[in-house]
Amino acid sequence: MGRWAADGSRIATNLFEAAAWHYAVKPVCRCGHSTAFNPHGLWWRFERRGWDVRFDKALGRFWCIRCKWRTGRRVRPVKFELVQQSVDDIELEYPPDHEWKRAVRRFRC
Repeated sequence: MGRWAADGSRIATNLFEAAAWHYAVKPVCRCGHSTAFNPHGLWWRFERRGWDVRFDKALGRFWCIRCKWRTGRRVRPVKFELVQQSVDDIELEYPPDHEWKRAVRRFRC
C-alpha cells in the first residue's frame, strides 16, 4: 500500500498506485538522463508480463539509452520520480477497460 507524506500527500510504492493516482513514472539515471512514462500503459506492460510492479523491483527492468550508446552496456536508473502527467510522456499500450476496472476493485478492497 501507498505511504503518506508529512504534508498529507500520497506517496506511491508501486506502478499501480502511480497509475491509480495519476502520477507519471520517471526513471532517473546517474548520468542525469530521465524520461517520463504514462503510468497506465507502464503498469499494463508489467502486469501482462508477470513482472513485479514494486518500484525497487521495477528499476531492474529499465536502462538508460544514452549510457548504453556511450558505454556499450546497460546502466540501470538509480531511482524513480513521480511527476504530473503530461502530453510528452511516453505512452505504451493502455490496459483494456475491464482489466483496469478489475485492478481498481482489488486496490480499493
